Amino acid sequence: MLPLFPLELVVYPGERLPLHVFEKRYQQLIADCETHRISFGVPTYINKKLEYGTEVTLQKVAKRYPGGESDVVCVGTRIFRITQFYQQYPGKLYPGGEVEFLDDKDNGAKDLQEELLKNIAILYVELTIENPPIFDIPFVSYQVAHKVGLAMHQEYHLLKLRSELERLNYLIGHLKITIPVVREMNRAKEVIKMNGHFKNFDPLDFDDFKL
Repeated sequence: MLPLFPLELVVYPGERLPLHVFEKRYQQLIADCETHRISFGVPTYINKKLEYGTEVTLQKVAKRYPGGESDVVCVGTRIFRITQFYQQYPGKLYPGGEVEFLDDKDNGAKDLQEELLKNIAILYVELTIENPPIFDIPFVSYQVAHKVGLAMHQEYHLLKLRSELERLNYLIGHLKITIPVVREMNRAKEVIKMNGHFKNFDPLDFDDFKL
């Protein structure tokens, strides 16, 4: 059985997760992580359901507060699916569950990584993002998943994909839809800015005009 800390977010393997822990039940969980070096799961609470999530390990307690609250840093390790959820882990305040850890196909392709990075660069240019994050090949899809404007349900869908090839293609597909939308929004902003200004149009000669 795995202790659980459900949250309305998606955590990926390898991701650094800072948390402010204020509830008594999760204060107890963090204390157990420190004392017994256990891991716990962060299942994504979405559409009023708990099903998939990521196991995390406590990396450090960054700050402790007089009332028992703390700021902690955790790191994602592997993905699981909940097969049975319990409101309370036996003898504890926090929840727990029976989980199935999922295998993953590490079948990423360099050409897809290059295509994904190219599209990310285009997106950042369109969004005029200053000092964008830099990614080096090879990388895994999880490293960029939070950096391409996915909605939460899309991040959750990515979490459930069990092949790196599928994840890379999914992110590329998302960007190919998103970039034209961002361009059109930028064009709309320019049109709005021009409203009320004098406009200089190219002359029309009508040489090839037919009615």
